[in-house]
Amino acid sequence: MQKIQAHPFASFKYCPRCGGEFQINNEKSSKCASCGFVYYFNPSAATIAVIINDKNELLVCRRAKEPAKGTLDLPGGFCDMYESAEEGVAREVLEEIGRKVTHAEYLFSLPNTYLYSGFLVHTIDSFFRCKIDSNDTISAHDDVAECLWMPLHEVTPDDFGLDSVREGIIRILSHLDS
Repeated sequence: MQKIQAHPFASFKYCPRCGGEFQINNEKSSKCASCGFVYYFNPSAATIAVIINDKNELLVCRRAKEPAKGTLDLPGGFCDMYESAEEGVAREVLEEIGRKVTHAEYLFSLPNTYLYSGFLVHTIDSFFRCKIDSNDTISAHDDVAECLWMPLHEVTPDDFGLDSVREGIIRILSHLDS
């Protein structure tokens, strides 16, 4: 189900090149009335790690910050510039749970929105099945309040606060059932 949101161009009114006023060029771009610069507003790349141990438990995290503070999540976050999605998911896992990713396999992607500092960021969230170097010493870091292993049969999609993660959990669980 797609949510209808205000177009991001509503927040970007001025050209980063000359400071002139943007005009809507089409549904994908704005054009500066002064210098002619055309800006395409594309989604930001984000990654999500799906880590399942040999006991058939999913590694879940509790969000320490808004949006959706206190709800369940999976490790992940925005990709940095000049970073592949695989590098991004590995960095995020290390930052959030203190473990190195030894293998990352792309599963699927979902569009999402993420409210950051009052601005709705459009993202494309890439899900990766990840293996980590050890399941023994996982601890919460960065923007994670808590990490825990949850048996797959106890995972409830509604406990996850972000839309794409909730949808991703539904897909993952349905794939495991088939």
